[in-house]
Amino acid sequence: MLIAQVTDIHLGFEPDSPGEFNRQRLDRVLDHLATMEPRPDLLLATGDLIDRGDRPSYERLREAFSVIPFPVYYAMGNHDERGTFADVFPEATFDGGFLQYVIEGGPLRIIVIDTLEEGRHGGAFCEARANWLNARLDEAVDAPTLLVQHHPPVEVGIPWMNTDPAEPWVERLGQCLRNRSNVVGVVCGHIHRAITTAWEGTVVATCPSTAPQVALDLRAIDPDVPDHRHLIVADAPGFALHWFNGRELITHWDTAEDHQVLARYDANLQGMIQHMLAERPQTQA
Repeated sequence: MLIAQVTDIHLGFEPDSPGEFNRQRLDRVLDHLATMEPRPDLLLATGDLIDRGDRPSYERLREAFSVIPFPVYYAMGNHDERGTFADVFPEATFDGGFLQYVIEGGPLRIIVIDTLEEGRHGGAFCEARANWLNARLDEAVDAPTLLVQHHPPVEVGIPWMNTDPAEPWVERLGQCLRNRSNVVGVVCGHIHRAITTAWEGTVVATCPSTAPQVALDLRAIDPDVPDHRHLIVADAPGFALHWFNGRELITHWDTAEDHQVLARYDANLQGMIQHMLAERPQTQA
C-alpha cells in the first residue's frame, strides 16, 4: 500500500492573488503525485490546508486537488476552520464536531484524528477525542493501524515550533497508544520539515510542507530579544510517501523539483543491477 502525504499548504496567505506563491508550490507537488508510477492508493492532506480559514481559499483548495486521480483525505490544522471547511467539503466525516474518521479497505487501517483547538497554535486532544480514538482502536486490536494528525506529539528541537511534552494533550494521546502493538506509525505535519522519532512504542514522522519550510535552527530562542535568525526559507515544496509492505511502514520524503540526475539505468549499469538483485533470497515459484 502506497500513501502520499502533503501538509501545511497555507493557501490564501496572499489573499485574492491568482498567481499565489503557495498555490504554485502546491500545484507542482500535486502534478507530480498525479502522474507518478506506481500510483499512490490515496493522498493524506494533513492540515493547515489554508492560511486564514476563509471560504474562497477552501474553494481554491478543492479546485487544486481535483487533478488527483485517487482519493484525498483531509485533517485539520491550527490555521483551519472546521465550519468553513465543512461548508466547502460537505462529504467530510465529522464525529462529535471533530474531523475524525477511519479509512478502511486496505491492508492498513488509517485513523484520522483532529488536533485543532481554534485560536491556539499548538495541538489539542480532549477527553472526548481520546474516548473516540480508544473506541476505534478497540474495534480492531490486531489490525495494523496508522494514525494521522496535524500536530506532532513530540519535541522536535526547533524551539519556536516545539511541542512541549508536558502539555496535557500529549499525555492523553500517549495513553491511547500505550500497550498497543498494532499502531505502525503516526504521521503529522505542522513543523514544515521532515522529522522522525520514536514515541510510545511507535514512529512519529512529520512531512515537509508544500508551503515554504521552517529553517533548521536548534538554538534557544528569547521571545524578548529578536536575533534576526532565519525562520522561514523557500526550499523546494515537499511531500511524503509512506509504503506499507504488510509488516512495516517505510517513509520516504521528496521535493517537487527537477533533480540533477547523475546516473541512469542503462546498459552500462545493467550488470550492477543484476548482481545486486541476484544476491537476494530467491522466492519459490
